[in-house]
Amino acid sequence: MLKEFKEFAIKGKVLELAIGVVVGGAFGKIVTSLVNDIIMPIVGGLTGGINFTYLKFVIKEANGSFPGVTLNYGNFIQNVIDFLIISFSIFLFVKSIKKLKQQDEESKSEKPSDEILLLQEIRDLLRNQSQK
Repeated sequence: MLKEFKEFAIKGKVLELAIGVVVGGAFGKIVTSLVNDIIMPIVGGLTGGINFTYLKFVIKEANGSFPGVTLNYGNFIQNVIDFLIISFSIFLFVKSIKKLKQQDEESKSEKPSDEILLLQEIRDLLRNQSQK
């Protein structure tokens, strides 16, 4: 059973999945920092420093030791804005990676393979022989 698990972990996609999770976690930190440290201060400056988190609708006021009942719609708005910014950032990242990959594939396809180069040489030699 231990041998089977070892084969599963090594030959299967488990190792690739583990690497993906670690890289994804690190990428998540980068995107979170991008949103919190770069994008949100700009958005805050454009909106006059509005922080939606504190917006709420009071359903029932606090009474003595009983806390008030509030509908915290501002926190929801803030989470939606964060989601939109994060998803757009990821979209731009994936789009740029695809563009780089496409450029790399195009540069590889521009160079003819060794077989094509050899066939072109043979063609040129045959052409030169027929002209003599």
